[in-house]
Amino acid sequence: MKYLNLRILVISFITVLIIIFIYLDYYTNEKNVEVKELKIEENNFSNSNIIKDIQYSSKDIKGNEYIILANEGEIDLNNNDIIFLKNVKAYINLTKNNQTIKIFSDFGKYNTISYDTIFSKNVKIEYLDSKITGGYLDFSMEKNMLIISKNVVYTSPDNILKADVVELDTFTKDTKIFMHNAMDQVKIESRN
Repeated sequence: MKYLNLRILVISFITVLIIIFIYLDYYTNEKNVEVKELKIEENNFSNSNIIKDIQYSSKDIKGNEYIILANEGEIDLNNNDIIFLKNVKAYINLTKNNQTIKIFSDFGKYNTISYDTIFSKNVKIEYLDSKITGGYLDFSMEKNMLIISKNVVYTSPDNILKADVVELDTFTKDTKIFMHNAMDQVKIESRN
C-alpha cells in the first residue's frame, strides 16, 4: 500500500512537471524581432496624436538592425500600432557583410508590432553602388524583403533598368526585376 501511494505521487509529480514544461515552452517562445529602442525626442501630445522627431530601432535574431526616422508621425486612431510618417529615412544595417541599405521617402506607414513599413512618394533606395527609385516600397523585416513598384528605375554603375517591380531579398541579396505584364519587357540602357 505504501509503495502504491509513493508510485502515484511520483507519477503525479512527473505529470505536473510535463504540463509546466509544455506550458512554459508554448508561451515563452521568442519572436524573431525585438524592439531595441524607442526614442521620441519631442513629446507633443496635447489634444493631438502627432509626434515630432520619431526614431524607432529594432533588431532581428540575425543581428540585422532596422532604424527608421521621421520628422513627424501621426498615430492611427483606429489602430494604435500604426503610425503614419512624414519625411522618412530608414537604415537597414546588415550584419552578414556589414553593409547598409538606405531608404528615403516623403511618407511612410510603420507597424510598431511587426515592423513592416510601407514607404510612398519619391521613394529612393541606396545600396552599395546602386540606386533604385520608385513610387511605392513595401518592406517586411520578418520576410527580409523589399518590394519597390510604380515607375521603378534601377541605376547601377553599368546599366539603367526601368521596370514595374524590383524585389530585393535583404538576406540573400537576390534581386528580381520584372514587369507586371508578361508582354512588356524591362528596359535596359547601358551606361558604357
